[in-house]
Amino acid sequence: RGAQVVVADIDEVAARRVAEAIGGKTFQVDVCDADRMQALVDETVAELGRIDYYFNNAGIAVCGHVEDTPLESWHRVSEINIRGVVNGVHSVYPQMIRQGSGHIVNTASIAGLLPCPGLVAYSMTKHAVVGLTKGLRVEAARHGVKISALCPGFVKTNIMERADVHNWNREDAEKDIPWNSVDTCVREALDGVERNRELIVVTRHGRHLARLQRMAPKLVSAVATWQLMRRNRG
Repeated sequence: RGAQVVVADIDEVAARRVAEAIGGKTFQVDVCDADRMQALVDETVAELGRIDYYFNNAGIAVCGHVEDTPLESWHRVSEINIRGVVNGVHSVYPQMIRQGSGHIVNTASIAGLLPCPGLVAYSMTKHAVVGLTKGLRVEAARHGVKISALCPGFVKTNIMERADVHNWNREDAEKDIPWNSVDTCVREALDGVERNRELIVVTRHGRHLARLQRMAPKLVSAVATWQLMRRNRG
């Protein structure tokens, strides 16, 4: 869509591959490193003059019952999925205030809107991202800055291959999931950004679940309980 894109990732090789495909630039960064995140913003502004869109997209998953999840996994998922997003906001938000414009998009998940047994640690972090986004959106409006939370349904990325899985069959965790393509997610996400939606719920399955949660939360909990029992029997 004509944007100059900086692909920032801890995996510099993968970032370079994407940047080369779209004519963008790369920046190697660990989202848990606040100084490096600030450098990302400072160097981008120095080279390109401004930042109009900032996508806080880094995240990992943790699968397994709470009683099987070690404290280290709770800390790691919180460090990346919450602190990483906070580091991103903290680094770019002042720049957007100075500009008087900009749009921060924090990637949450449909798991940030629903009860997710078996994904409680992950879901906790995504609820936090939704809460951050809602509060900051109100504050940021007076500066002309837009804030949105992207809440995808099931999108076929490599998040499950890299997930922390505890006493859980990785194949079972992915079984019967209505996966959507990344391209579908991206098209719907950018449409939501263009419309400045507070919660950008993407994929048809994700929208159905979010709507059902608003209308019949007890039913969603009952279905989640049934799925949990079904998985345990398996």
